Amino acid sequence: MIRIVAALAVAGLMVSGTAAVAQPKAKAAASYKAPRLAGTKQPDLNGVWQVMNSAGWDVEPHAARAALQMRPGPIIPVPAKEVLALGAVGAVPGGLGVVEGGEIPYTPEAKKVRDENRANYLERDPEVKCYLPGVPRANYMHLPFQIFQSDAGMMIAYEYAGAVRNLMFDDPGPPPVDSWMGQSVAKWEGDTLVVTVTGQNDRTWFDRAGNHHSDQMTVVERYTPTGPMTMRYEATITDPNTFTKPWKMSMNLYKRQGEDAQLNQFKCVEFVEELMYGHLRKEPLK
Repeated sequence: MIRIVAALAVAGLMVSGTAAVAQPKAKAAASYKAPRLAGTKQPDLNGVWQVMNSAGWDVEPHAARAALQMRPGPIIPVPAKEVLALGAVGAVPGGLGVVEGGEIPYTPEAKKVRDENRANYLERDPEVKCYLPGVPRANYMHLPFQIFQSDAGMMIAYEYAGAVRNLMFDDPGPPPVDSWMGQSVAKWEGDTLVVTVTGQNDRTWFDRAGNHHSDQMTVVERYTPTGPMTMRYEATITDPNTFTKPWKMSMNLYKRQGEDAQLNQFKCVEFVEELMYGHLRKEPLK
């Protein structure tokens, strides 16, 4: 017991020390003045960016677990048969979460759908079928994205599935149709790029844990440079059909350097042809 108390005391000192160190860093980030894009007053956001977290698996705080889809076992749940052979490769890394407050404020009905999604991950996750990831999920997947910025416009290209977004600084009005990546309307608030995303369909998820939304969702993103190689990303989610109140996720983005500062191709449509259409073969593979 004495050892446990001593360990907790040390842990408390470490947390206090971390908080004390984090405060000056936060002040330094707030006072950071990013380089300007040539010929403009806006910060230069050009570059290849990527997260260093596990939000792509689950945006809420979560412990490491054996698989994304489980089934009842003799004592405790075990990986579903379809992912059993993947072993540790199919496991989920733990994460502190990126949702402010820790938990997504689902309505009771929507939370039941989330639980059903999680229990049927392999059949339901749009990422498995290489559908476009939507916003904000595209920004914290395991693959990077690139911001292209000029004095005339801005776009974001994603390595996953070759997805792209055109950021419009002149609001064209409501999107004519719903789409996978929606319509992005941008503006500057000081050094922060604010992007309002509407017109997304209801088929994208927030992560691999079944967290979902409806086609009434609005996402307001904020991109704020905090250092030469870092940027703070925030996304506020509003969807009265799915959530009891608006909620926000936040995380750091990191700028790639050297030979890594480029996108590769991951056009995964052809990778899932057998999964989606293999049963249509005259003689399906075993």
